[in-house]
Amino acid sequence: MERLPQGTRRLAVQLRLPLDPSWIWSVLTDYANLNSFIPNLASSRQLWRRGNRVGLEQVGTQQFCGLRFSAKVELEIEEDLEAGELRFCMCRGDFRRFEGCWQIGRTGETTHLLYELTVQGRPGMPIGLIEQRLREDLANNLRGVQREAERRAAQS
Repeated sequence: MERLPQGTRRLAVQLRLPLDPSWIWSVLTDYANLNSFIPNLASSRQLWRRGNRVGLEQVGTQQFCGLRFSAKVELEIEEDLEAGELRFCMCRGDFRRFEGCWQIGRTGETTHLLYELTVQGRPGMPIGLIEQRLREDLANNLRGVQREAERRAAQS
């Protein structure tokens, strides 16, 4: 995690998986069902598609100190299957900034899944709490994608 000015944080997490990249891609682009395997994602709804661009509405929820918090974002995603990238940026939402990229690559028999996120909270958002939750959630979210990709690959 990198601390940037004005409460902005940049995070990156990478997994190495013994799966074909196509399984990871199929999971990440299953927009209507992301909330069924990504922890803390309460809903994910595709709003539109224009070629390789997709509009999504997502709501994330957190339990913290006995209270439930939620944040809503509308994202525009650019799919680049050839490069193995899904780039996203927030059009509207509960953050000042929320953008990043999923990258899928392959070296030999190993697939690399990289998730990068730059996030900046709204004024009054306790960035320390957000930072702690993001740190924990990123790894859990990638593991959720991994489990779903492994499940799909095992069923084929």
